[in-house]
Amino acid sequence: MEKKVIVDGSAQLTSVSGPALPGAKLEDVRPQSAAMTWKVQAQRLQKEAHVFYFVFKHPRTRWYARLLAVCTFGYLLSPVQLIPGFIPFIGFLDDFAVLYLGAKLLKRITPPDVLAECQQLADAAEIRRKEEIRSTAAVVASVVIAAVWLLAAMAASALMAQYLRR
Repeated sequence: MEKKVIVDGSAQLTSVSGPALPGAKLEDVRPQSAAMTWKVQAQRLQKEAHVFYFVFKHPRTRWYARLLAVCTFGYLLSPVQLIPGFIPFIGFLDDFAVLYLGAKLLKRITPPDVLAECQQLADAAEIRRKEEIRSTAAVVASVVIAAVWLLAAMAASALMAQYLRR
C-alpha cells in the first residue's frame, strides 16, 4: 500500500515502510475521481485536435496527409455514415473508430520534425489560451447561445413528434 507524503505543498509517493520526512502528513492515495479523469482526457483530446490543426496548416505537410485529415473530419461531420449517429452507442462507435484510425495514420505519415513543431505550437497556444482573461460578457453570451440552441433542438423534437403522431 502506498501513501502520499505532502511536504510544502508538493506530493510525493512513498511506500508505507519508506522513510517519513519530519513534519510531513501521510494520506492514503485514492484514485482520481472519474470527473477529473474525464476532464484530463478531454483536455488531452483538445490538445491533439489542435496539433492536427497545425499539422494540416503546416507548409511541409504532404498532400496525402491533408487529404486524410479532410476525409476523416469530413466523415465525422457528414450526415451520410455507415452506422447512423442516432443509434445509441453503436452510432458513435464508428465515429470514434474513424477518428482514432485517422489520427493514428496521420501521426504515422506526418514527418517527425513537423509533428514536433506542431506540438510545440499547440503547447504555446494552450498557454496563451490559459493566460487570456475571459470576459463576463463572453461567458454569458456562450451560455445564452447554448441555451437557445438547446431550446430550439427540444422544440424541433417536439414538433417532429407531434407531426409523426398525426
